[in-house]
Amino acid sequence: MRISGWIALSVSALGVSLFARPAQSQEITVADVGRGYFQQYCSACHGLEGKGDGAVAAYLKAPPPDLTTIAKRRGGKFPETEVAEIIEARRPLVAHGTRDMPVWGERFGEMAPDSPATQASARGQILVLVAYLRSIQQK
Repeated sequence: MRISGWIALSVSALGVSLFARPAQSQEITVADVGRGYFQQYCSACHGLEGKGDGAVAAYLKAPPPDLTTIAKRRGGKFPETEVAEIIEARRPLVAHGTRDMPVWGERFGEMAPDSPATQASARGQILVLVAYLRSIQQK
């Protein structure tokens, strides 16, 4: 192939690659992934914005709390470990009485065969939920 052929091929490839890329890339954060999990698994009780006003909230014995005020209720500090333990059901809540809230550590673990990788995946899903909850805290 002559040099002009290589140049034409290179310019064509460059043009395709420039048009194939989005004009502006938008970075997806861990909290963004957590928002999807929250909407799928938690919003029925806690509401789309985490305010405790989900579609089934009125039918529960204890109303779901406003999750946007977790840090505010803890003196301005978001207790990541405590929140993860609550979601995973390792830290029982008196207000929950019996386990009305699904035990997400178990549910996420049921989505794949039991293995160390499955347990790590379930823990990862809980941690992205925690990241999302941290991101929606009132200032």
